[in-house]
Amino acid sequence: MTKKTVVITGASSGLGKATALAFSRQGWWVAIADINQARGDEVVAQIEALGGQAFYQHCDVSKGEDIQALNDRCLTVWGKTDVLINNAGIVSALGAIDRVPLEEWQRAFDINVMGVVKGCATFARTFKEQGSGHIVNIASIAGLLTIPSMTSYSASKAAVVSLSEALRVELKSKNIGVTVVCPSLFKTNLSESLMNAKEGQQALIDHAMDKSTLTAEDIAALIFKAVNKNQFMLLPHKETWLQWGLKRLSPRLYRWVLTR
Repeated sequence: MTKKTVVITGASSGLGKATALAFSRQGWWVAIADINQARGDEVVAQIEALGGQAFYQHCDVSKGEDIQALNDRCLTVWGKTDVLINNAGIVSALGAIDRVPLEEWQRAFDINVMGVVKGCATFARTFKEQGSGHIVNIASIAGLLTIPSMTSYSASKAAVVSLSEALRVELKSKNIGVTVVCPSLFKTNLSESLMNAKEGQQALIDHAMDKSTLTAEDIAALIFKAVNKNQFMLLPHKETWLQWGLKRLSPRLYRWVLTR
């Protein structure tokens, strides 16, 4: 039986690592794509120690040539790729719209948006040639709900949601599935990527994440199930369904709740 294969960006830590291990435990071969080789090599070693197969590939998702090299490496090693998971991302600076430098907005969009766009564009060509494939884009609940003082992050993740919605329709006839994942805060190392954090901001995010009832491993397991079911929207945190539903059904009431 031909093994199934998955490539995951930002896979050396956090949700990316947890997802790599989740797929590997199900017998999948995994490509660990990341800018941190030391951590990436550790994940590969961990997968191999469990009896799985994996390799590390350096990949800065803001660089199209790195993503193309990743795609080429997967085809060389495996001969195909079944699933792409665009997980790499950063938390852009927190603050009011007039206080966050435009350079930080640009950095957030280079990675959180264009990194995903480049991954989708590159691997979609491969998937079309194969006649099948699946794309998973890791967005955030911040891309669906209103979170003040996180405008650049929210806008970047909203773009990922919109992109995923369009690709779900565009690629259906090509036998390519699309899943977009919109988690709330959960226990991970995401705050390490916070750009130009002001005093206390990283600790505040870490505290909020520590209160989550879900771990990265919990969400990784849900991602695996979503791929197998070809599920489009995945909101791992149940409480966010109510907030998202309220926003869609009554935007006026939703805004009133936020501002009261």
